[in-house]
Amino acid sequence: MNLWRDISQRLNENTPYWPGDTPYSYRLNSSIAKGSSVNVGEIRMSTHLGTHIDAPFHFDENGKKIIELDLDLYIGPALLVKIDAAKSIGVEAFTGIDFTGIERLLLATGQWKDLSRFPEWIPTIDPELAPYLADKGVKLLGLDLPSVDYLDSQELPAHHALSGCGIHILEGLVLESVEPGMYDLAALPLALEEGDGSPVRAVLKRKG
Repeated sequence: MNLWRDISQRLNENTPYWPGDTPYSYRLNSSIAKGSSVNVGEIRMSTHLGTHIDAPFHFDENGKKIIELDLDLYIGPALLVKIDAAKSIGVEAFTGIDFTGIERLLLATGQWKDLSRFPEWIPTIDPELAPYLADKGVKLLGLDLPSVDYLDSQELPAHHALSGCGIHILEGLVLESVEPGMYDLAALPLALEEGDGSPVRAVLKRKG
């Protein structure tokens, strides 16, 4: 059977988080074990923990917030590509790839190998890749890294370049054992009116 496959990081107290950001925590404010009729939980976490999307407001004070984003971006056919990302991810990584009809592109770099720890280094998206992908029709870029920029970047050139070309960002995917090819993708954000980012439950189903 062609079933949906979860490509999201699990959220728990061991989920790695950006240094200085808000880690995940969960507690029961109402507990059956303590005499209540129901269990009612409370969660606290960063909007950029685990598998998540970035709204342009994350890096642009005048950018769109989560509630303003087009949901069609996050549901539909997606091409998954495995690439060798030794340093940065540029146009040369996509030689020979047919982008006909591709609006959602997922990159498996394999560079975040231990998902129990926040990485010390990741490859970056070359800003020059943004207009190349936009010219091909790509509107969503997803990858198995916590960011499209270097972890210590303050200018965030890849974020700005992608957004400036109309390409939205999906980060923190789990793609290690997923084969390249065409899939149906669903990775919907929460309906956060003031959201700069949102966790998502990202899933794939093989096409064909």
